[in-house]
Amino acid sequence: MKKIRMTLLAAAPMVLGLALVGCGAVGDRVGMPGMDHGRDDQSRMPSAEVSGDFNQADAMFAMMMIPHHEQAVEMSDLILAKPGVPQEVSDLAEQIKAAQAPEIELMRSWLEDWGMDMPGAGGGMGHGDGMMSDDDMAQLEAADGAVAWRLFLEQMIEHHEGAIDMAQSELERGVNEDALELAERIIQTQTAEIATMERLLAE
Repeated sequence: MKKIRMTLLAAAPMVLGLALVGCGAVGDRVGMPGMDHGRDDQSRMPSAEVSGDFNQADAMFAMMMIPHHEQAVEMSDLILAKPGVPQEVSDLAEQIKAAQAPEIELMRSWLEDWGMDMPGAGGGMGHGDGMMSDDDMAQLEAADGAVAWRLFLEQMIEHHEGAIDMAQSELERGVNEDALELAERIIQTQTAEIATMERLLAE
């Protein structure tokens, strides 16, 4: 359905892999004490002062989830600006913003602590499954009334499913305790929100 998303996702491991090359990791962990990491314009590698182990999976999780969350906040803002949206749908959009906006700042703080570059606007790379295309976002922005809020729910279900897949991958491959904790929270929160959205669509 969204060929561009799959193409970008396939490129993501290579992009991040280049960002982590030369870091002198032990196994797949980076940011270990006593290591001298070079820095350039493409990536700022972790220094010896970084606290807590993290690996490529942790870094990729944060770099991909930040723009993913940003798009969810943007989608929520779009539906909140429309008239005629049922209160339960508006409440859900507010809930999504309240949960994901602070998580964006949390993940940005990790990347800063780890000495990694922040993802640019839109990410510039694959963000994981569930991302809406520009056409999808334009369709949501142009929609009115019941079409708008139902489209929001349908898109957000797909968006949440992508985030859950990314979080499950982090649980399988990551090592950083904070990142693993956030991944678990994303799975729990967004699974519950999917159930709510499916109920609203059924009603």
